[in-house]
Order: sequence, then structure tokens, then C-alpha cells
Amino acid sequence: MDATYNLNGGFKPTIKRFADLSGPDFFPTPPWATYALIDNEKFKGDIWECACGDGAMSRVLAETARPVRSSDLYDRGFGDIGVDFLTASRGADNIITNPPYNSAEAFVANGVNLAKRKFALLLRLAFLEGANRARTIFERCPPSRVWVFSERITFYPTGVEVKGTGTTAYAWFVWDKDAPSGTELRWFKPGYKARYSQ
Repeated sequence: MDATYNLNGGFKPTIKRFADLSGPDFFPTPPWATYALIDNEKFKGDIWECACGDGAMSRVLAETARPVRSSDLYDRGFGDIGVDFLTASRGADNIITNPPYNSAEAFVANGVNLAKRKFALLLRLAFLEGANRARTIFERCPPSRVWVFSERITFYPTGVEVKGTGTTAYAWFVWDKDAPSGTELRWFKPGYKARYSQ
């Protein structure tokens, strides 16, 4: 494991996202973060979780009673393996995922075209910043809604004891084909972490 992952007894998975031992940028999404999305966004039609990892998000999405297709480029023991979302041409009504952050911009570029209804990405709130993204994403296809978490998400590799909270702010970015133009900023109410954490 990355030697900087545990410094003086403090866990810093949201800073050192490459602490994963079994492949690039893999940090399972805490279930409560997905519940926050599906409690506030309604989805019609099928859902594709295109970076499903070990299925943490897919299992929660299945509770929407929508058909859920799960895939990943890497074998994490769940879903269809070897599916590269960045070169995919098959779409879905809704695409929802926590993408590898080093590919987030490319996920947006392909996802807004492949999603027929909604495309939702869990990203750092700081994704809103940057001159390049302003030109290539936010001027051309801004999200319809940005749902900011009132509580901090901490991403831990599988099997690591959960301690403390993260230092990074996250949000769900939702592109909605049926929404009017412009971006609406919203906040999740506090309490999801306590309600859905095990």
C-alpha cells in the first residue's frame, strides 16, 4: 500500500486516491452517497453503471426498480468486464457512475452523448474549476444540476477500517436531457451518512 496513505494514524484516502492495490483509481462509493442521488433525482428507463468496480453503486441503483447494467474496464468481480466506456457506442436511458478521476473529462464527453435521459457523475466539487473545462465542457454542455454534499465523503479501499472523514468536497453532476438550459446548484440535506451507513 502507498506509504503516505496512513500518516501519524490519519487516513487520507481522498487526498491519495491512488492508494488502491488492485488497479488504477479504484475507490468503492459509500452506499449513502448513491442513496442521496436516487432520493433526489428520479430516473426513468434503464441505468448503466459504467465503472462499477465491485458493484457498490450498482447494488444501490438496483433499489430504484430500474434495470441496471454494470460494467467495468477492470475485473473487480462484478458486472461485465473489459468494457471501456471511453470507446463505447452503446447507450442507455441513464448513465450513473463514480468515474476514475484521471478520466472524468473524457467520461463527460462520451456520457452526454450516450445517455438518452440523464447522465450523473460523482466528482470532486472542484471539477467546476479550470479554464480548460470551462471551454470544453461548461460552455458547450453544462450540467443541469450540481448536487453538493453537505457531509464529506471518504473513499476507502476495500477492507480498510473506516476512520474519520475526508477533506475533499464532492458533488453529483447531473446532465438532464429534459431540463431547461442552465445549471442549478442544489444541496443534499445532512443525514444521509447516518441513515445509510452500516
